[in-house]
Amino acid sequence: MDLSQLRSERRGRFWGKEVLPYLGYVIQSGVAVLLLFLLIAFSAWYTSLVQHIPAGLPIRWIMLILFVPLTVNSGFRTYLQPADTVFLLPQESKMNSYFNASWISGVVYKLLGLALVFLISWPLYIRSDGDPKSFWPSLVILIALKVLASYGCWKELRMVSRRATMAYRLLRYVILALAVAAWLWQPEGRSLIFIVLLAATYIVALRVPAKHLVAWDRLIAQEKTQSGRVLMMLGWFVNVPGRQQRIYARKWLSWAGNRIPWKPEAAYRYLLMKSFVRSDILGIVLRAGILGALLVWWTRSGMMGSGIYLFFVFLAGVQMSSLLRYHSESFWLHVYPIPPGSRHTNAIGLAFQIQLLFAVLTWLPLLGAGSDRLGTVFLTLAIGVMLCLLFRFFAGRKKTSDDDDE
Repeated sequence: MDLSQLRSERRGRFWGKEVLPYLGYVIQSGVAVLLLFLLIAFSAWYTSLVQHIPAGLPIRWIMLILFVPLTVNSGFRTYLQPADTVFLLPQESKMNSYFNASWISGVVYKLLGLALVFLISWPLYIRSDGDPKSFWPSLVILIALKVLASYGCWKELRMVSRRATMAYRLLRYVILALAVAAWLWQPEGRSLIFIVLLAATYIVALRVPAKHLVAWDRLIAQEKTQSGRVLMMLGWFVNVPGRQQRIYARKWLSWAGNRIPWKPEAAYRYLLMKSFVRSDILGIVLRAGILGALLVWWTRSGMMGSGIYLFFVFLAGVQMSSLLRYHSESFWLHVYPIPPGSRHTNAIGLAFQIQLLFAVLTWLPLLGAGSDRLGTVFLTLAIGVMLCLLFRFFAGRKKTSDDDDE
């Protein structure tokens, strides 16, 4: 059996038969025009920012917040299927030829994105930092750290102990954050020595935990999650068959939804709330909220802060629109006595309330702009609320194929 050819066939089947047919509908939805508009708006804003850099801009902190996630986050598409635990198990000792392409493609695509962000941010960095690092050493260091993070992530996927996996994931974040911070704040020679010693120690530490030859169950679960994310993004523009999403325990949020009235009209809202707090979307919204609040705080004294705030409110609305497709293919929702029309109404209401809460919380840093800008600050909030209302309006007009809404 040619394992590398098997992976190539599975990759072509996924992108060619499950994703490509929907791209035409995505383009027709206006996303290409929207992306072009956002690109033009970002280019104009970024050019103005580089030409008129605010005094005291914390550029090193901005670069740290920007590049730590880009270097740490790693993922690999293996295209493994549940049946592989039976049919590919005899080939376990030869699976390296199958995984080599997954590792290379997973690293190369992310390196291209990292290099693109680095090139875009470089003009702002050299004009803001009083003692900037050199271009090529900085790029090489970031690429090396990205490869190191990908190597560590791959080793984590093979670890036998779940606790060891979580501990080493945290260690990966700490190691990469220290390495990027050292390069930004310390002299090049000293920081390079520190990074090399840190990387060597990390590589040696990765050899300690016991590992599976192939962590079948973990890799199959990760593949389901990643393919589900791709189709979830397509689902923002066109109805696509749902895929299994990763489920997070998040016991600290187990109380969410417990105050929802126990009656048929609110049953679907209760289910959505419980699903939301255990989904990927909550993590995305939380990270976007924290990043947005920080950027709004740093740029609160100008119109740029208002623009960043509205962009993140729009981003939250796009993410929350995924709630409208949660459990849309569930058989049991057609069996339980849920009132007609309540599913779509509850989904729209919950998405609107969460986006509105996001809009209010990320707006609070603008209050630090001072009393002379209160008019602009409250006008920005009003526009943010109007943006939330527009998302609710267009979601309400969108037709649904659920039986209970017909």
